[in-house]
Amino acid sequence: MANNHNGTTRAGEVYQRLRADILGGRQPPGQRLKFPELCARYGTSVGAAREALTRLVTEGFVITQSHQGYTVIPLSHEDLADLTFARVEIESTVLRLSVLDGDMNWEAQLVAAHHVLERTPFFGPDDTDHPGDDWAAAHRAFHLALLDGCRNRHLTAVARGLREEAALYLQWSVSFGREPDRDIAGEHRALLQAAVGRDADLAARLLREHIAHTARLLIRGATDQPNDAPEAATHT
Repeated sequence: MANNHNGTTRAGEVYQRLRADILGGRQPPGQRLKFPELCARYGTSVGAAREALTRLVTEGFVITQSHQGYTVIPLSHEDLADLTFARVEIESTVLRLSVLDGDMNWEAQLVAAHHVLERTPFFGPDDTDHPGDDWAAAHRAFHLALLDGCRNRHLTAVARGLREEAALYLQWSVSFGREPDRDIAGEHRALLQAAVGRDADLAARLLREHIAHTARLLIRGATDQPNDAPEAATHT
């Protein structure tokens, strides 16, 4: 039993580290994930690495193909277009319900999450090409807090899952955070103010614009050929 528990714990540690490396761009899009390299890098067994990879496949961070094994999911215009359309529709709906349904505790947690986000440096100490791990965690916490006032758990679960997928594109973009004509911190403040001000329609509109703006930027980093869908999706 002890061995079983230790194996499960080790797989969880490998999962957390590998997930952070994927989001941080240290395991880039399309990277083959070979067991000998994973075991050496994370000091783990094949079994624990396989368990971690299986979990990451379920979450959409990794894909598996016949005769090729495991690969970090590549960037795709088509996937981002579909993902953006779904997020614009579902997340804005969930946020609207969140603003209408959220209680004082939700409001307090949202304000606290934004406080942490605003005070966390965008870049980490060792990488000025991608958002730092601490900022990414604070950003994720704030956006999830926006949605947590919604009482419909099914809709909330879908919206949270879509945000997790979108985090891949956000972290992998070297342009995100460098746009001279964009105030990301200001967008987050506006979302907070609309939410705590209980303006559900404004909050939903601001989130739709926030998602669409980011998607138009991130699509530049995709590796496949663009089609007409991303433009249409981001202007929904």
